[in-house]
Amino acid sequence: MGSAIKHFKTITRHRHQVIKHCFKAGIFWQGLKHDLSKYSPTEFIPGAKYYQGTRSPNEAEREIYGYSLAWMHHKGRNCHHFEYWTDYNPKTKKLEPVEMPLKYVKEMFCDRVAASKIYLGDKYTNEEPLKYFLKAKGNRMIHPKTSELLEKLLTMLRDEGEDKTFEYIKKLK
Repeated sequence: MGSAIKHFKTITRHRHQVIKHCFKAGIFWQGLKHDLSKYSPTEFIPGAKYYQGTRSPNEAEREIYGYSLAWMHHKGRNCHHFEYWTDYNPKTKKLEPVEMPLKYVKEMFCDRVAASKIYLGDKYTNEEPLKYFLKAKGNRMIHPKTSELLEKLLTMLRDEGEDKTFEYIKKLK
């Protein structure tokens, strides 16, 4: 089977998993709209070209060129990525993280859990999304409150499981 078909199946399986999670989190409409840009030529063609099945193709593109055009396109159109939420602070004149609206933090949680499930397959446990988050914790530009909430939700997933975590997320206002 060609890499384009494999990539299509992977991103579609991921998207369907996110839709299920978003439904549990009370943000079903966001789930339906999730990651539609991955089907655009700008993201899909490099995704198929660098497809490996065990990690994001953006990582392979980044290793070759030092950046990923597909990722830059993706993060600029999908508000559930903390990288979308940076702006120039008018006081410091520096690029700084902005606190994410709650509905996008919820979707980011759903996305991270789904990605872990898709890429890890049978090796997935509820601890994996937190481990992945903590691995790069000191190296990302994310608003402290956004980071704190995401880590809290991922820790809850590890300690209390999906059902309790999604119940909690659904009630967050």
